[in-house]
Amino acid sequence: MKMNRNQNTFTANRGFSTELLSFNRKMVAASASVSHRKNIIHSLAQADVTEARRMIRAHDNSTGEKLSFTAYVVKCLAEVIADHKKLNSFIRYNRLIVLEDVNVSVLVEREFEGEKVPEPVCIRNADQKSYREISAEIRESVSKDSGNAVRLGGLQGMGRIRFIPAFLLKSFVRMADRNIRMAKKYGKVAVTAVGMFSREPVWFIPHGSATVLITVGSIEKRMVTRDGIQEEREYLCITGSFDHNIMDGAPAARFMNQLLETLRSGISHMM
Repeated sequence: MKMNRNQNTFTANRGFSTELLSFNRKMVAASASVSHRKNIIHSLAQADVTEARRMIRAHDNSTGEKLSFTAYVVKCLAEVIADHKKLNSFIRYNRLIVLEDVNVSVLVEREFEGEKVPEPVCIRNADQKSYREISAEIRESVSKDSGNAVRLGGLQGMGRIRFIPAFLLKSFVRMADRNIRMAKKYGKVAVTAVGMFSREPVWFIPHGSATVLITVGSIEKRMVTRDGIQEEREYLCITGSFDHNIMDGAPAARFMNQLLETLRSGISHMM
């Protein structure tokens, strides 16, 4: 049996190889194990983002500035959350903790120690920032060199977590999920754009600890008839996930209707 020390991979002449699970994969598994126990309701929808996409392309052509489409979703979500303050919250024991600042956590893919992992980047006071400001924050986070820093996603300075035994990771995730300081720092509203690179209509059913989690799927182009004229429109596959302990189905539907209308409206008032 041989071991590749750089990749922690064991190989043998048995037709298979084994690889040690990284700490990041253990944390993802612990997080998924905790979040799957939550009472989550999902809403699968399609948002007409034709005008927004047209404006983004026009801005790029005229200025050379490439704006993030994920940032557009974040801005729209933050505006709707500002109208539904009670959803900017989480349950701590038998109390509902409502946060004052609309902080939106965005999952971006970064490389740590040779492994690509999702990192939460918090856009603070997202409802008060312009679309361009949010786009710049996300672009900077994606392009930032991670170096050899010991990090757990976006939890800078918490390298000691790596010394927690694997069987205690779930307990740590549960405690962090109810921690007010962590909630204020990273928010309880999140966006993940896992499906942006798919060429077919795709929705994703996510897991996560956020009270409101918007998962961006693929964009589908199709011909529709508007005022008797056929035209090509772009539709975003989007999943809204809500903590059922905080929000019932009817309010979730109204929330999604407002979000879809905001996404459809375009970016002219958000720059």
